[in-house]
Amino acid sequence: METKNYLHTTVLLNEAVDALLEASVDMDPVFVDGTFGRGGHSRLVLSKLPAEGRLIAFDKDVEAIAEAGKIADARFSIRHEGFSHMAQLPAASVAGVLLDLGVSSPQIDSPERGFSFRFDGPLDMRMDTTRGQSVAEWLQEAETQQIAEVIRDFGEERFAGPIAKAIVARREAGSPVATTADLAELVAGTVKTREAGQNPATRTFQALRIFINAELEELEQALEASLRVLAPGGRLVVISFHSLEDRIVKQFIAKHSKEVFDRRAPFAAPKPMLLKALDRIKPSEAEVSANPRARSAVMRVAERTEVAA
Repeated sequence: METKNYLHTTVLLNEAVDALLEASVDMDPVFVDGTFGRGGHSRLVLSKLPAEGRLIAFDKDVEAIAEAGKIADARFSIRHEGFSHMAQLPAASVAGVLLDLGVSSPQIDSPERGFSFRFDGPLDMRMDTTRGQSVAEWLQEAETQQIAEVIRDFGEERFAGPIAKAIVARREAGSPVATTADLAELVAGTVKTREAGQNPATRTFQALRIFINAELEELEQALEASLRVLAPGGRLVVISFHSLEDRIVKQFIAKHSKEVFDRRAPFAAPKPMLLKALDRIKPSEAEVSANPRARSAVMRVAERTEVAA
């Protein structure tokens, strides 16, 4: 498949790779890049890996898979799957897991992918265009309450109800929402107030993208999988771009970074912690100035303890 030459600037590139490679494991350096994207993190990891190292990448996007095909390195492999599939790797076999949860610039800037209200194109939003429903297809059959719940829960949009009613009303009038411009115009006509500098459709587009790709469910599954596949001393590095993702990552690390006492057995030994929280990093002012899409990024780093899951 031919890929288009949209530019992508990897956020927190050096910080993420440095944190990942600082893993202190007693094994060959095997790492997972759960979101290959356009390969920014993967290429830097490979440039620093020793000959015996390996990098296993995952991505749902067929264009990302095509880009990965340009890497001629025996230490590298990629799987056309979501990153939750790392659960299939052997237990304690990985020195580090990197998850960059952002949508890549080529996806956003490609009108035919339907991720952005800035370009008119089919309302698709699927990370993997080879399977599943597009947003437009789902909106043609979903009930008002379903649409409202998705926009409210995944977009934190207080006008979710009116937006959902407007979408269904337009569908029932024989002119269903089919393109990004259709949806952006409908939302703009429904949302009467919005934060300064933010397009009225921002939250709705985010919500529908998260829902159609089951992003939060997959993140939760991948975090659980990381506990199993990381070797003691291995690193978990996650870059989030909105509060829903970051909350899941923060709570997951916090949950597994403390000993758990069983109140029903007060004299029993506590259940040991499985992770050690190490760092929380935001992009520098210089990076945000050079790449405004970095401004909402948060990177969290944790280390797998010696305890077996």
